[in-house]
Amino acid sequence: MNKDWSEKNKEIQKLLSKEATFGEAIRKLIEFRNELFQQITWIAEGYPEKAFYQMPYAGIEGYHSKTLAYSIWHIFRIEDIVAHEMIAEDEQTLFSKKFLKKTGSPIITTGNELEGQDIAEFSKKLNVQELYLYAKAVKESTDNILSRLQYKDLKRKSGEETKQKLIESKCVSENENAFWLIDYWCGKDIKGLIQMPFSRHWIMHIEAMQRIKNRLCKIARKGIDPVAICGLSCNHCFLGEWCGGCRTEYNTCSFAICSEGRICPNVKCCNEKSIDGCYECSELETCEKGFFVPSNDGANAAKAQSLYIRKYGKKEFLKVQARLHEKYEFEKVQEIIGQDYKEALRILEEN
Repeated sequence: MNKDWSEKNKEIQKLLSKEATFGEAIRKLIEFRNELFQQITWIAEGYPEKAFYQMPYAGIEGYHSKTLAYSIWHIFRIEDIVAHEMIAEDEQTLFSKKFLKKTGSPIITTGNELEGQDIAEFSKKLNVQELYLYAKAVKESTDNILSRLQYKDLKRKSGEETKQKLIESKCVSENENAFWLIDYWCGKDIKGLIQMPFSRHWIMHIEAMQRIKNRLCKIARKGIDPVAICGLSCNHCFLGEWCGGCRTEYNTCSFAICSEGRICPNVKCCNEKSIDGCYECSELETCEKGFFVPSNDGANAAKAQSLYIRKYGKKEFLKVQARLHEKYEFEKVQEIIGQDYKEALRILEEN
């Protein structure tokens, strides 16, 4: 488990145990959930549709054997059911905001009953953007429920009536891989539910999602030119685990994400000019498009690298990058080669 997340979760659970720190615990929990949800946002907004039904770890034990779409559905169906049926005792977000139709889901259950290829087929049917909006709506409604809780509520447990209501709702499959959830939830008080579906459960599945997307990016980059169109090295980028590179569909470079149609201005320009990259452009030195916009603190470092490629070629460029990374501990190239592209080019040539 992510060490930082684990420590934050432990601190929150400790604070929950005392009335004097209960308010702080809820505040920190909501902040932590915001941090975790950002991971889901980056994934939902950053990858092509087909990424959400791929199973790069199919057949392997663990949460990462699922799909990205299934993981999102599973996390938030469980939260929706627990938060509304058991704590708030009102209507689930899936139904109150018509997300069953919007997401295109063929099921209303948590998905625990699905296995193997059934998970992939289920995931293909989901509208990913609506699924993300459903997840966001569930998170927000749960945060509101959490913010209204009082310390005295923590020991409240659900009775037989709630258990029967869960069974009759059919939101949990009668399959043996799923039906146990009802007894599990009903055996916990509200504090116990906060500790699992609303925090630790998120951590486990979001970590699994990270493993899935890392693997998908690695597969996408296999055999692809590692030199980005703007002149950066994908092999040495600190976002390498998140991004498949601008020569693939898994391009999550910041300039792609923020640009119209999710196409980086440098990529668009080079495609229009039918050139391989900015290093082949005669306007490179004065260019202020995309990565080279003056407000970008890495603009001149990127420009220097494109100039180096123009002068010495991609193979030599990748070699000098490897030498720099062996020589220095750094994440961003501009931390070493600076903000002036002429000086940066000199540094590259000296290494």
